[in-house]
Parts: sequence; structure tokens; C-alpha cells
Amino acid sequence: MDKKSIIGLVLIGLIMFGYTWYSGKQAAKYQAERVKQDSVAFVEAQRELAAAASQTIGQADQNKKLSEEEILRANIGEELYAAQTTETQIFTLANEVAEYEFSTRGGQINEVTLVEYNKYGGEPLRMFVPGTERFNVEFFIQKGFKNLQIQTGNYNFECIAPDTAWSEGEESKQVRMRLAIDSTAHLDYVYTIYRDNYMLDFDIDFSGVAHLMASQYDFEIVWKNSSPQQEKGFENENNYTTVAYRYPGDKKPEELPLGKEGTSKSEKITSKLEWVAFKQQFFSSILVAKDDFQDGEVGYSTYKPYAGMIKDFSAVLGVPYSPDKNVYGFQWYFGPNKFNLLEKYDLGFEYLVPLGGSLVGWMNRWFVIPLFDFLNKYIASFGWIILIMTIIIKIVIFPLTYKSYQSSAKMRVLKPEIDALNEKYPRQEDAMKKQQAMMDLYKKADISPMSGCIPMLIQLPILWAMFRFFPASIELRGEKLWWADDLSSYDSIINLPFNIPFYGDHVSLFALLMSAMLVISSLINMRNTGQQQMPGMKFMMVWMMPIMMLFFMNNYASGLCYYYTLSSFITLLQMFAIRAMIDDNKVRAKMAEAAKKPRKKSKFQQRYEEALKAQQAQLREQQRRGGR
Repeated sequence: MDKKSIIGLVLIGLIMFGYTWYSGKQAAKYQAERVKQDSVAFVEAQRELAAAASQTIGQADQNKKLSEEEILRANIGEELYAAQTTETQIFTLANEVAEYEFSTRGGQINEVTLVEYNKYGGEPLRMFVPGTERFNVEFFIQKGFKNLQIQTGNYNFECIAPDTAWSEGEESKQVRMRLAIDSTAHLDYVYTIYRDNYMLDFDIDFSGVAHLMASQYDFEIVWKNSSPQQEKGFENENNYTTVAYRYPGDKKPEELPLGKEGTSKSEKITSKLEWVAFKQQFFSSILVAKDDFQDGEVGYSTYKPYAGMIKDFSAVLGVPYSPDKNVYGFQWYFGPNKFNLLEKYDLGFEYLVPLGGSLVGWMNRWFVIPLFDFLNKYIASFGWIILIMTIIIKIVIFPLTYKSYQSSAKMRVLKPEIDALNEKYPRQEDAMKKQQAMMDLYKKADISPMSGCIPMLIQLPILWAMFRFFPASIELRGEKLWWADDLSSYDSIINLPFNIPFYGDHVSLFALLMSAMLVISSLINMRNTGQQQMPGMKFMMVWMMPIMMLFFMNNYASGLCYYYTLSSFITLLQMFAIRAMIDDNKVRAKMAEAAKKPRKKSKFQQRYEEALKAQQAQLREQQRRGGR
């Protein structure tokens, strides 16, 4: 093959290779363009299918929703269905003491604000946390071939309300809440509000629905709400916040035990009840059944400090139902725990104020409260009122106090003779002889061993009565005295950045003053009486007791600490005055004259001597047996 032939074959090969390469490249480009177009078309088709599917599913959901609504309408009726879905309305009506907010949702009182009171800090005082009140009546009606349970809290009532303005001479207003059951039947709540009263009448009227009522022996009332923290200190307020209830015919109500933070209490009651109260420290919400509840279950759960809340309350109450009775009468009380006010209702409400047991409660009811109210009519300052009350109490018990100091003066005069007896009988084995000799000495000096204790025994019920009165007295709530901004709660001159166990996170100056006065009073009293104290007794009386009182009273009512401080101070003044009035020489002379006169032994001395003789005989018998 020649040279030209070879060059021709190479050129032909190059041309064929170039053509093949170019054709392949164009085909690949064309294929990529087709794939792209097909992908776009596929995606567009998928979108159209998704939209069509979505429209189909939406239509199915709509059909399902409509089906559920139709089922619900068929089950409860058009009227009840409308009552479930209509918009909730709020209506407010006020009288001279409170403002009541009614909600068509459940036909209930949604909020109560007391006009004359504020919570600590100055905000309006609401009886319960807005939005937590729930009042629900549960019963059954006949619907076709089955019974339908009605829970009124799930429905909106129609509000038939009066004018909010009170006309001259108008003493009451009526608010009617109506729940349509069907086209021919309705249930009514009727509230009657009085112009200047914390008590409301409340009737549940089944007249329009009685013919639909299923066979049942009772219906239930479910009542719940939450109490906000109204006062300065959580712990003190929580100690007075609980559920109370009264049995028909009983004098005093029962109360659920107090619960600390984070705890819950409940009680199932199988007998009749007259009323149930959600009780706070100074305010209560009370539901009264005019014909009694047949049974119930009450309870509460306690919040932790700094939550701004105290307790969640609950009550489930059974009401006996009869087809022959259409209207069931109840009453609501939303107001202060003020003793004289609660007593007027003649329902035992006044026992919600914790005045103490039989003796102490009687003393508060018939002496302390009347005296306090009398002084309050003429004196504006509660500092002066407490001071005058303290002076009056000290004057009342002064004769016994004077007799006690006379006895102390005689003991002081006898101190040399007592010291001589202690030296004469130093051994433990001679303790009986020493006691016998001292009793003879007391008899000759006309000293009763109990005379020094009687004034203290008399004062203890008074001190306890005041201990119960001050924290429970709403009259002291919010009253200021010097650095204390609320005499019903603790005062604080220093707020600590930490909490001291059993003491608190603040320093109460009134508690410090009270403890200091106790120390001074104990030291002076021991020095004046001249009595020998048992080992450790001086430390207990002079130091330990005041320190314990300081820890205990630091979180208590500042008005009470102020009273105890005044009482100790006036006691010191009495002690100095009586000490100046009593001449030891005259006392010694009288004792000498009394020792010359024959005296008949008192029954106490006879029993004491008999006990000493019995102890001596027992000791001799033990010594005789030990010598064998």
C-alpha cells in the first residue's frame, strides 16, 4: 500500500471517529433534556394528584365533622347543642359590700370582690382566684330510650339580669340564669342579692324540666375554687385555711385537719350536712342547703410558699331529689370572718373564727371581744386599745397578784430559816424530814404553798385567750402601729436572705422586745422572792423559755407580741409598786403573831403530811430490807 492510501485511510478514520463522537454527544444532550422535561411533568402531575387527594380528604373530614355534629345534635338536642357552642357572656352586679361577676358558662358566680377590704399590698380582695371557680349541677334526663347526664358547667345559660343601679328603697335584686333543655323545658338558677348583705339566696328551679327528669334519688353539686394568698405570711395564713362543714343540729362545725405545704386532705361524709365552707384566715365562701345536703366529699390540696396561692378547694355534695319538689333552696356567703357579723346569721358561722376551746372561747366571746368592740367605738388607735385592754385585765386580776406578792414577801422573810433547815438536813436521806420541817415553818408563818401559783393559773387562760384572739381578729387586719404594717401578721425590721429553721427569714422587733421583757421579769422576780432554784431551773426560766418564745413568736401576729410585751412591762411595774408597799419588818411581825396562834391544818396540809409520812414509812422499810 502506497503512502497516499495510508493517509486517506487515516483521514477517513478521523472523520468517522469525529462523527461518532459528535453524534453521541448530541444524543446525550437530547436525552438529558427529555429526562428534565419528563421530571417536570411528573412533579406537576404529582402536585395535581396531591391537590385532588387533599380536596378529597378535606371533603371527607368535613363530612365526618358534620356527621359528628349531627350525632351530637341528635343526642343532646338543638337547644343543648347551641348552649355548648354559643359565646360566653359576663355580667357584673354590685351591692354595698361586694361586687359579683356572673358568667353564663355554667350560670355561676365567676368572681367575688369585697368592697371594704384589700389583700396585703393594696390590691382588690377577690374571694378566689379568677377563673378557678367551678359550680356544676349534675343530673339525668330522659332522652329517647336512654338517660342523658347533664353537667351544667358545660353549657351557656341565658342571663336575665336586672339594672345594675340601685333605686331608692330597693332592697334586693334578682339575677336569673336559664338553661334551655329543649324547646319546651328549661332549668333556672335564681340569685337574690340584697343591698347591704354578704349573704345571697340561691334557688335551683327544676320546674321547667321536671317532666324530663330520669328516675333518680338525688343530684350532685360539684363546687371548686382556689384561694389566693391574701395576707402577709404564707405559713400563718395557711394554718387558718381549710374546709369546714356543719352537721344539722350541731353547735360547732367540723374542720379538715390543717395541712402543711404540698399536702392534701379529704373526707367522705355519709350523713347530712347543713353547710360547707371554704375557709381562709379572715374570709370564707360558704354554701348553705336550706333542707340539708344528704352526703358529700370535701377536700383540699396545699400549695408551696411563694406560689401566691394557699389551697385548692373541692366539694361534691349530694342533694336529695323528689319528683314532687321543683325548687331547691340554697344560700351563698362570701365575706369576712367577723365574729359579730357571722353570729347574726344564726347558722353557727361564728365558730369559723378560731377563738379557742370551751373556757378560752367563752372568755373571748363574752369578755375580750365585747371589751375590744367597746374600746374600738371611741378609740381609733389600736395601739392604745391593746394597751387599755392590758391594763384592764391586769386590774381585774390584781387582788390575786397582790396576794401572790405577799406570799413572795413572806418567803423572802423566811429565807434565813429555810437556809438553816437546808444546813440542818444536808443529806438526801433526810429529805423527808426537811420537807416536814418546812411545812411546819409554812404553817406557823401562815403561808400556803399554792398561793404563789394561783395568779399564774388564773393568767394562763387569759394569755391563751389573747393568743387565739389576735391572729383571728379581722379588726386588726391591716392596722399599723409604729414599724408594724399589719397587727394581725408579723412585723419585720430586717428581711434575711436565708431561712433559719423554726425562726424564719426575717427579724420581728416586737418578738425581740417581748423576749427581752420576759428575761428581765424573770430575773427580777427571782431576786425579789429569794427562793432557791433547782439546778438548771434558773437557766430554763430566765433564758431558755424566752428564747423558745422568740423562735415561736417571730412569725406570729405582731399585735400579740405587743400585748405580751405590755403585759410583762406592767407586771414589772406592779412588782415594784407592791415591793415598795410591803415592809419586811411588818411582815415578820405579823408572821410572829400568827405563829403564836393555834391554827387548824388545812385539808391540803393534812394530805401533804399524810403523803410525807407514807413516803417516810416506805423509805424505812426499804432501808430495813437493805440491812438484811
